[in-house]
Amino acid sequence: RPPPPHRASPPPRAAGGPRGARPPAPTLQDAVTATTLLEHALRPLAAPSPETGVAHAVSGGVAVLPGLAALERHGVPLLLTEHGVYLRERYLGYRTAPYRWPVKALLLGFFRLLAEETYRRAALITPGNRYNRLWEEHGGAAPEAIRTVYNGVDPAAFPPAGPEPDAPVLSWAGRVDPIKDLETLIRAFARVRERIPEARLRLFGGTPRGGEAYRDRCEALAAELGQAAAVTFEGRVEDIRDAYAAGSVVMLSSISEGFPFTLIEAMSCGRATVSTDVGGVREAVGNTGLVVPPRDPAAMAAAALELLADAGRRRRMGEEARLRVIEQFTLRQTIDTFRSIYRELSGSGGLQAPPAVEEQLLTTVGRPPVRSAAG
Repeated sequence: RPPPPHRASPPPRAAGGPRGARPPAPTLQDAVTATTLLEHALRPLAAPSPETGVAHAVSGGVAVLPGLAALERHGVPLLLTEHGVYLRERYLGYRTAPYRWPVKALLLGFFRLLAEETYRRAALITPGNRYNRLWEEHGGAAPEAIRTVYNGVDPAAFPPAGPEPDAPVLSWAGRVDPIKDLETLIRAFARVRERIPEARLRLFGGTPRGGEAYRDRCEALAAELGQAAAVTFEGRVEDIRDAYAAGSVVMLSSISEGFPFTLIEAMSCGRATVSTDVGGVREAVGNTGLVVPPRDPAAMAAAALELLADAGRRRRMGEEARLRVIEQFTLRQTIDTFRSIYRELSGSGGLQAPPAVEEQLLTTVGRPPVRSAAG
């Protein structure tokens, strides 16, 4: 099968490994480090595995381990939902991980084998977008075992955001993390400011533990480009809807995504968006926002300028975006689909699901209507 787009197919060796050179021999320290990391990755196996029903893993990777154990020990069917591409994100993350080549090779080999085993043994795989399906098929999943189920939001919890800010503002919401590629966004914003000096960039979201160095790097870049006063890191916000309302245009600059909630939520709030063409972004946006290549500040700046220059177009796109969410990406649709899948896999047929099922589904596949922006 052809590899997924965006040069995304897993390389035959670990990211960061030497090219055209003999790999360094592993040391005792490498062995200790790799063993420690593997022990940590295998800890989910300590959780009790279910003996009946359906084991539903809502992420690939180590989250699947209890489900694989339940399948092996008790024959419990395994349902895998991948919102992002776990294996691809491990390859991206390990490029800059502070480990030597032998450690990276072993860990990435483990994650690759775990993904292949999961795809092979899952009774059903429900990616959050069609892009993920390419990876799953490439990893050995049978096409007939894959069924796309989109993330949904409650449009009533994310109503139209109301008037735009008085000054031109680009807003962003998520966790401050290299995979969100805030550096490209800051570089793009510097280009926007050359044309619109009064523009502002507001970044909403917390910094995960261990990510402080990346935030420092982003702040240093903004200062280096002369934008320190115009770029603000707002931190966590009490109501995520405020992050979308704060912008004239909502931005998404990630280098990897599944089917991003922040994008769907911003669309439900009626805001025009500029997003990178990764994962299921194009499926989500359709014609209701502008989509640009990842890691391309010039293209991102051009799209932002195009929308900032036309208030009428922003308004129309926001209205169309909200309508698209209501028609295709509601939480109710997601819940009904998973309820049907649970019955199908458990063999319950037309039996009525207990009242707790819907509440559990809301917890598993939905988000609280009002939350802090953490990614």
